[in-house]
Amino acid sequence: MASSPSFSLIHLFFIAIVSAAVATDASSSSNSGKKTFIIQVQQESKPSIFQTHKHWYESSLASILTSTQTKSHDEDASRILHTYETVFHGFSAKLSPLEAHELQTLSHIIAVIPEQVRHVQTTRSPEFLGLRKADNAGLLKESDFGSDLVIGVIDTGIWPERQSFNDHDLGPVPPKWKGRCVGGKEFPEASCNRKLIGARYFYNGYEATNGKMNETSEYRSPRDSDGHGTHTASIAAGRYVFPASTLGYARGVAAGMAPKARLAVYKVCWNGGCFDSDILAAFDAAVADGVDVISLSVGGVVVPYYLDVIAIGAFGASEAGVFVSASAGNGGPGGLTVTNVAPWVTTVGAGTIDRDFPADVKLGNGRIIHGVSIYGGPGLAPGRLYPIVYAGTEGGGDGYSSSLCLEGSLDPKMAKGRIVVCDRGINSRAAKGDVVKKAGGIGMILANGVFDGEGLVADCHILPATSVGASGGEEIRRYISAASKSKSSPTATIIFKGTKLGIRPAPVVASFSARGPNPESPEILKPDVIAPGLNILAAWPDKVGPSGVPSDGRRTEFNILSGTSMACPHVSGLAALLKAAHPDWSPAAVKSALLTTAYTVDNRGKTMLDESTGNVSSVFDYGSGHVHPQKAMDPGLVYDISTYDYVNFLCNSNYTTQNIQVITRKGADCSGAKKAGHAGNLNYPSLSAVFQQYGKHKMSTHFIRTVTNVGDPNSVYKVTINPPKGMVVTVQPDKLSFSRVGQKLSFLTRVQTRAVKLSPGSSSIKSGSIVWSDGKHTVTSPLVVTMMQQPL
Repeated sequence: MASSPSFSLIHLFFIAIVSAAVATDASSSSNSGKKTFIIQVQQESKPSIFQTHKHWYESSLASILTSTQTKSHDEDASRILHTYETVFHGFSAKLSPLEAHELQTLSHIIAVIPEQVRHVQTTRSPEFLGLRKADNAGLLKESDFGSDLVIGVIDTGIWPERQSFNDHDLGPVPPKWKGRCVGGKEFPEASCNRKLIGARYFYNGYEATNGKMNETSEYRSPRDSDGHGTHTASIAAGRYVFPASTLGYARGVAAGMAPKARLAVYKVCWNGGCFDSDILAAFDAAVADGVDVISLSVGGVVVPYYLDVIAIGAFGASEAGVFVSASAGNGGPGGLTVTNVAPWVTTVGAGTIDRDFPADVKLGNGRIIHGVSIYGGPGLAPGRLYPIVYAGTEGGGDGYSSSLCLEGSLDPKMAKGRIVVCDRGINSRAAKGDVVKKAGGIGMILANGVFDGEGLVADCHILPATSVGASGGEEIRRYISAASKSKSSPTATIIFKGTKLGIRPAPVVASFSARGPNPESPEILKPDVIAPGLNILAAWPDKVGPSGVPSDGRRTEFNILSGTSMACPHVSGLAALLKAAHPDWSPAAVKSALLTTAYTVDNRGKTMLDESTGNVSSVFDYGSGHVHPQKAMDPGLVYDISTYDYVNFLCNSNYTTQNIQVITRKGADCSGAKKAGHAGNLNYPSLSAVFQQYGKHKMSTHFIRTVTNVGDPNSVYKVTINPPKGMVVTVQPDKLSFSRVGQKLSFLTRVQTRAVKLSPGSSSIKSGSIVWSDGKHTVTSPLVVTMMQQPL
C-alpha cells in the first residue's frame, strides 16, 4: 500500500495551529480581532452569591476587562452567546485574544477553546439494505419500525410539511420527551406533530461572526432554507411515501430507515457554515430533551479531542446513553482525510447502491462515453448531433476560469447553440450548467479531473447535461482538438437513459468518501463503516430548486443528493431500530453490532471495489465494512465500552488530566490506566496496531478484548484468525464458552512481526481479521497493522 505521512507529525501540526489561536496576539489591544471562544468552567465552584450560572459567567467576563475598557454590565452580558449545562459546563462568548488569555488565568476556568466553523457534508436504500415494509419478521418488525425512539438531527433545519414527516397512525409523543417546538419565521409552533416532536434553532455563534442574519435568504427559525437537513432527516426516519421520484427518476416508495421513529430537529447551519458554539448548544439541548440518537452530517478539521467541540458534545451524549452518528467527510479518496474520529462517535463513510442514472455522451466519431445525470426537462432531439466545444480552449479570457465555467467566464459567441465541456472545480456542478445556459449553451458535459476524487455523481441539472469521469473527459477533449486541427466540426449528443436498477458491482466505496488512517488516534480504525451515500432519494423543501441553483424555479418533493451526509443518517436510523429492539443496549453495544456484522463483499461475491481506482478497497476505505441491518439485530456478541474505558483510552493516548477533564467534565487519575495497557486496548470492535520501526528487530503488541453474550444462553464461540500477510497472530483462549445471556468473557490477541524495509517517514499497512463464530453468529473484527519507519 502507498506510504502515509507520520501520525506524530500530523498530530503535532494540528495542536500547534489550534492551540496558538488563544495565545496569538495576546499582547495586542483587547478590542482587536474578536472571535468566538467556548469556555469550560468548574460548575461546582459557583459562589452562592450568584443566583444562576449565567450571572456567574457574566461576572467572570466583567472581571477580565482591562482598565482601558469602560463597558457596562449589559454590554458584557451581550458577549455571552450560549450557556451549556448538560454535555458541557460553561458558556461561549466573543472575545479578543487578550480577553481570552486573561479569562484562562481565572481559577475556575478549565479551558478556553477557539471556535471552528464546520460545513455540511453533502428510495432504494432501504430495500438495498434488506429493510422491506412487507417483511413479517426482521429488524423493522422487531423494533416496531423505531416507534417511540427519538432521533435528533443537527443540521440545516427541516421543511415540516413534507409527507415524509406526517404523523398518521403514530401514537402519542413518548412521555419521556422533554423538548419543545420553538417557533420562528414561517415556522409556527404548530408545525410540529407526533412525528416531528421537537424543533429548535441556534444562531448566536453564527451572528457573532457574520453579523445580523439576512432574513431574505434565511429563516430565523427551524425551517430549512437549504434542503440538506430535510434530506438527512427523512433518510433517518422518513415515513413511507408513494409515489416518490425526482424529476421522474428513482420512481417508487420513499422511506427512511426508521419510519416510525420520532424526529427532533436542531438547526445550527446557516449560509456561511455551522459554528461550534451553536453545535454545542444543540448537543446540550438534544440530550436534555431526551433524544436516543443524534445524527450529525457536519464536519471540519481534525484536532485533539479536547479542542474538538463535536467530540466533546458527543462524549457527553454517549455518557447519557445517546448514540451519536457522524459523517466521515467528503475529502476522499486520499488518505488521512476522515473526520469526526472520536471512538465514542460512529463515523460513517459512503458507498453506492445498485441503482444508477446513466446519461451517456455520443461523439460524432461514434464513440460512447459513460456519464450520469438527473435531467427532467426538454431534452436534445433524438438522433441529432450538436456542435461541441471545450470551454478551456475557446472560452475567451483566462482559459483556466473558462474551463471551470465560472460565473461570467464564458463567451456567448463560443457557447451559443453548442454543448459546452466544462472541467470540475471551485463552483458547484449544477452551477456550471447555469453558467453555460446563461451564455446560450444548449447542453453541458462536466468532466471530472484526475485528482478531484469526486467520482460520478448524478445531479439535477437545469439544462441537458451529464458528468463523465476523468478518462472520458480526456477522450472528449482529444476528439474536439483533433476535429479542430482537421478543420472539421466536432459534434456530440447526450443520451438520457432514466433509472437503471440491478447495477453490478454494488456496493462500491464512493470516491469522495473520506479515508483513514485516523489522524488523531491511529489505534482506532476510522471510518467505522460505510452506508449508502451516492445518489440517495429523500425529502426536499418547497422553495429550493433541486439543483440548488438560485435560478432554478423547479419544485419537487424529493431530491437526489450524494455525500457522507447521506450515509450518516442511514446509520442513525438503523441505530434507532437496534435501540428499539434492544432497549438495554448501550451506544457502544449498538455500534459493535453494526460493525461486527458488516460485510466487505459486493453483489458479485467479491471484495468491494474503490470507485476512485477500480481496484479492491481496503479497511481504511470502509472500516469494518458495509452495514448489514438484519444481521446487526442479532450479532451474537458485542464489545461494550464504559465511560471509565474511554478515560483509560485518553490516559493511554497521553492526554493530560486537564485535557481529559475538558472532554469528560471530570478529573482523571491516569496512573492505573497507563499501567494497564495502551490506547489500542480500548474495547473497540476493530483492532489497530502501530509499530514504530527503528531497525530490523522483531516487534510485537497485544490487544485485550472483552465480549458480552447477547445471543443464545448456552453457546460456544471458536476463533478463526486471518493474519495480515507475513505476521504471526495468536488468540488466547481460542474458544469462548458462555452459559448465559449477558455473560462477559475476555481474550488476548498477540501480533508479532519483523521490521520491513521502508524509507524514513513512510509506512506499510497490512490488514487481516479476527472472527468468532458459534455456527449461527459470525462476529468479525478487522485487524490492521501499520509499520512506520523512524530515523535510525
